Amino acid sequence: MKKLINDWKLVILLCLTLGLAPFFPEPHIVGKVRWLAGGAVGMSPMDYFDVLLHGFPFLLLVRLIILKLIPAKKESN
Repeated sequence: MKKLINDWKLVILLCLTLGLAPFFPEPHIVGKVRWLAGGAVGMSPMDYFDVLLHGFPFLLLVRLIILKLIPAKKESN
């Protein structure tokens, strides 16, 4: 499991497919983020789940970027 969530290719593929789908007229996550930024008036629990579902690949990508930027601590024996 750890190998899957640390695989750059898979995470980028998830961002481009699940994260942005459906693509037209605008990516779904963009519309949901705009809705949240506008006060989330009228959002149902299903809409919040939708934000989580479409936003999760981007969270994984941000996590990988942070892990790449912060050097790993080496344990000394």
